[in-house]
Amino acid sequence: MPRITFGEWVNTGVEWLRAHLAWLFDFFKTVFAGAYDGLDAVLQAPEPLLLIGILSVIAWRLRGLSAGVLSFLGFVFVDALGLWSDSMSTLALLLVATVIALAVGVPVGIWAARSDRVSAAVRPVLDFMQTLPAMVYLIPAIIFFGTGAPAGIVATLIFAVAPAVRMTELGIRQVDPELVEAAEAFGTTRRNTLLRVQLPLALPTVMAGVNQVIMLGLSMAAIAGMVGTGGLGGAVNEAIGQLDVGLGAEAGLSIVILAVYLDRMTGALGREL
Repeated sequence: MPRITFGEWVNTGVEWLRAHLAWLFDFFKTVFAGAYDGLDAVLQAPEPLLLIGILSVIAWRLRGLSAGVLSFLGFVFVDALGLWSDSMSTLALLLVATVIALAVGVPVGIWAARSDRVSAAVRPVLDFMQTLPAMVYLIPAIIFFGTGAPAGIVATLIFAVAPAVRMTELGIRQVDPELVEAAEAFGTTRRNTLLRVQLPLALPTVMAGVNQVIMLGLSMAAIAGMVGTGGLGGAVNEAIGQLDVGLGAEAGLSIVILAVYLDRMTGALGREL
């Protein structure tokens, strides 16, 4: 059976994109790098204990005293490991990627919830994005955006955007049709029905999607250290290169602490909203 040169077709398409859309990739690279650098500078500016105190107060407000105390102890432990700066760099990359993923995923999810054709077209794309091995995303990210934070942001948001689309669509479709019909019977426009009925009732499911975006983004941020993003992912990559089990354990535990904090806070925020 003759071999299908699918890889050559992909390479041809990539070369065409690089030749004709380089200006667009440079624009996004500048925007992503600027957003990351600005947020990283904000997170790195305060003294670690001051920012740890702020994060602990947020945890106390959302989850109670025990959560605040555990958050304080966990982040102090990360600072004592000498990985606080790397943790804030990872958090900055994660926040930028999450905001972009939600800015793309939530509108697409709303569109898919309101159109069966769009839903049918989007579903296989999301399946492809979620099943493709995570490290494969690093290849086009490096080709189009080079190494550094922009490539890590792009790889992270592509890997993490699917839950935002799926959970937004699911939440809106689960809203009781009778409530929507009642709103329309009182003369409410489709836009106001979406904003005042469907989205508020779908908010718990949407927030669950936000939680999943953050968790997937954080797992991908560690892998993104391979393209020079720095942060905790860079520390993990360094530990792999040097076969340093201790450094790997420290960086891995720091990622776990950050992940648990973000998971609990987003879950509590969703319930409160």
